[in-house]
Amino acid sequence: MSARTKKILIIGALSVVALFLATEFSIIYDGFTDEVASSDVALILGNKVNPDGSLSKRLRGRLDKGLSLYQQGLVPKLIVSGGLGNEGHLEGDAMAAYLVEKGILAEDIIIDNEGVNTLATARNYARLREEHGFDSVIIVSQFFHISRTRLVLKKVGANNIGAAHSTIYEWRDIYSTIREFAGYYKYLLLY
Repeated sequence: MSARTKKILIIGALSVVALFLATEFSIIYDGFTDEVASSDVALILGNKVNPDGSLSKRLRGRLDKGLSLYQQGLVPKLIVSGGLGNEGHLEGDAMAAYLVEKGILAEDIIIDNEGVNTLATARNYARLREEHGFDSVIIVSQFFHISRTRLVLKKVGANNIGAAHSTIYEWRDIYSTIREFAGYYKYLLLY
């Protein structure tokens, strides 16, 4: 291998590392920087419902954050979005039931059981936005998921996008944050 080829490979590798680090910093910073203001709706993204029908700790954290926004009067409506998990439960239905148990009026909850991934949730939100006349939204998810969700919501035409992250943290968040690098660029380039 020539010295020129080695130099090109080293510069290329360092560029990839620099891009990775800059993106990870941006994702983490964005995720921990909540932007909450009075909005038309909060969009709570789904997560695992356990085989017994109970909600995972991560999902409860997201719902509790949405509940807090509602109770503070920052949003009059909540969209709960998720799909049919491997455990056999519709996430949207389970999320709505949890919120109703916590005192939210059922008519203030919009259930999206077709939000099988972030892209599907964004596309479903675009339809719901038109149906309900929503002009502003607060994303509710884990911190590492905020940037990609905001990106795809913009791609489907949403504006006035705030965010609030769940304060439930797990060791697997490290892996999830690293994985989000690929997810973010996939959504940026393909959708």
